[in-house]
Amino acid sequence: MLARTCLALAVLLALPAMAEEAKKSPTPKELLAKSVPTEWRTPDPQNLVYMDLPQGRVIIELAQDWSPLHAANIRTMIREHYFDGTQIIRVQDNFVTQWGDPDGDDKKKAKSLGMAKETLAPEFTRKGGTAYPFTKLPDGDVYAPEVGFSDGFPIARDGKGEAWITHCYGTVGVARDTGAESGNGSSLYAIIGQAPRNLDRNLAVAGKVIKGMEILSAYPRGGEPMGFYDKPEQRVTIKSVRVAADVPDAERTPIQVLRTDSKTFAAVIDAKRNRRDDFYTRPAGKIDLCNISVPVRDPSKK
Repeated sequence: MLARTCLALAVLLALPAMAEEAKKSPTPKELLAKSVPTEWRTPDPQNLVYMDLPQGRVIIELAQDWSPLHAANIRTMIREHYFDGTQIIRVQDNFVTQWGDPDGDDKKKAKSLGMAKETLAPEFTRKGGTAYPFTKLPDGDVYAPEVGFSDGFPIARDGKGEAWITHCYGTVGVARDTGAESGNGSSLYAIIGQAPRNLDRNLAVAGKVIKGMEILSAYPRGGEPMGFYDKPEQRVTIKSVRVAADVPDAERTPIQVLRTDSKTFAAVIDAKRNRRDDFYTRPAGKIDLCNISVPVRDPSKK
């Protein structure tokens, strides 16, 4: 009896220390500060797109391994200056910001696609088993049997060899008409609201915004149905769009992305699943795929 009493007393005495230790669990910011250089990757400049707007630069990483036909078509249009002078044509609240040729639906007025292709195979999903890096999340998902990350992109898998990039915040998709092959990359959109995962496997994903979402998400919402601007003067004209590989070194934006197969990324996920600080009194113990943002940094300021 005395032994049990002593054990219970020891547990009670240890509880404050345990609670204090929980509060001292590292934050994502602290974990990133302790990361090592090999845990960060520098995106291939052939897959980086600089979209320069009056409000600043938006950087998009193309999903070369997931939608190679669309990535190639977009690079062709960029190098032929198709996007220069096109506009932000649509901003729908809690949904998307879309850009392209405002006259794109009028064949008589639409800009020429030049050497780019007018139609492409859909590339809504990728097949090939597990022949790519994949960091699986432990909490499951409503829309797919498995979700996780691959080379920085949020990925869903059906467990039968088919996978796709999900429509999370910052995902850049290819606008299209009714036909599955009608999307060619001449008009693109970025998700600026709650993740519309119902779009998964119904539109090709061209890439992901890795810098500049604060610009795309802050534009005034359009007044027309689906957020299209009803007055031409409301549109924002794109100054230029360039592939980073074609930009002089002095004009490039230094950027690195945390490897999603790194120990630090796994620790960051766990820290976000189990927030323990002065504000959170009860850790959720779970996290949704689209509630995880992959950290980026300026290597010159690390």
